Amino acid sequence: MMRLVALLLLLAALPAKADDIRPICPDRPGRGTSPCTLEEGQVQLELGLFDDSYQHRTDITTDTDNVGSFLAKWGVSDRMDVEAGMALYQRQRVSDASGTTTLKGVGDLFLHAKYNPLTTDGPFALVLAPFLKLPTTSGGLSNGAVEGGLVLPMAYDLGNNWSLAMTPEADAQLNASGRGYHANLVNVVGLGKSFGPVSLGAELWSGQNLDPAGTVSQYSFDLDAAWLVNNDTQLDGGVNIGLNRATPDLEFYFGISQRF
Repeated sequence: MMRLVALLLLLAALPAKADDIRPICPDRPGRGTSPCTLEEGQVQLELGLFDDSYQHRTDITTDTDNVGSFLAKWGVSDRMDVEAGMALYQRQRVSDASGTTTLKGVGDLFLHAKYNPLTTDGPFALVLAPFLKLPTTSGGLSNGAVEGGLVLPMAYDLGNNWSLAMTPEADAQLNASGRGYHANLVNVVGLGKSFGPVSLGAELWSGQNLDPAGTVSQYSFDLDAAWLVNNDTQLDGGVNIGLNRATPDLEFYFGISQRF
């Protein structure tokens, strides 16, 4: 892991390729998904160096860490890319009056595709992004089910380096009973502003897990920042603040994205 981080930081110090048409457009940072695809033949790696969330409820504290969460992308055409991502290491600690329980292991494998249906450039951007989750998690951190969904990232250029983005998502998730599937609905609405190579963003995130055993609603207010080191490299970080009891109180993260 440290060798990979060192390699990415070394690449970040190199000048951008002269033939780059557009700056890198990763899905990091934030909970939303970027409405853009890689150009044909390009490869991109987005790496979450660290992600930690914290929740305290009625004498029970839950702390979850993810290290080395990656998303690898390959441009199939100028309008489509395919992607694969997983967490190389994750740990969850639950502490209460009886003691502390720790679970750890690798994460599930997520397979994505992004397709841009728009044939011309303009202020509005949209991609269709179906995904499939394969249960590769170890250590009891997953429900062990094959699940999937559809994400529809979209954004509008407001001018003066302002942008408005929205990422609605509908998933099919295994019921808590272990039999049958239910809908999980997610949405992210974000406002962004760029200042040269630095971008700042604020988002409102919501999740509605419609399990037959009982609906769970989650909400958060999120802030993030990104630095475009060059056209092929971005560093980022952010913080997510839970707005109700079903949502972790606080989550913070940082990472790097590199296009090759």
